[in-house]
Amino acid sequence: MGKLTSFKRSLWVFHASGGSCNACDIEIIAALTPRYDAERFGIKLVGSPRHADVLLVTGAIPRDFADKLRRIYEQMPDPKAVVVIGNCGTTGGVFYDSYNIAGPIDEIIPVDVYIPGCPPRPEAIIDGIVKAWLKIEKLEKELEGKKE
Repeated sequence: MGKLTSFKRSLWVFHASGGSCNACDIEIIAALTPRYDAERFGIKLVGSPRHADVLLVTGAIPRDFADKLRRIYEQMPDPKAVVVIGNCGTTGGVFYDSYNIAGPIDEIIPVDVYIPGCPPRPEAIIDGIVKAWLKIEKLEKELEGKKE
């Protein structure tokens, strides 16, 4: 794994839950509460995708939510990263091949980091967000290189 080069600013995260059982959602909240305190690393949950750097997605995505998820992704400014949390979002989980599921999330929007588990632990979620952070730093450097 790479090394974070700088903390120019906090990493803002938007959470989209698409039909999950809430177990992954509870673990995300646990990662933000004082026990794990992700904000001390600069990871902050925001209420709008327009302000977010990272999109956290949980759950198997129903067909009627797939377009909404694409719209959420398109509203995020570049550079951005997508983190899928849990087995349902990664592979479809127990809902795999169900008639109402649009498929794994990577068939709807591009995914950068997968965090498997049912549900994954808060430590794994924080580790996945840091991996997304590394990707965003790399993309920012590429964008800066193109400007010069």
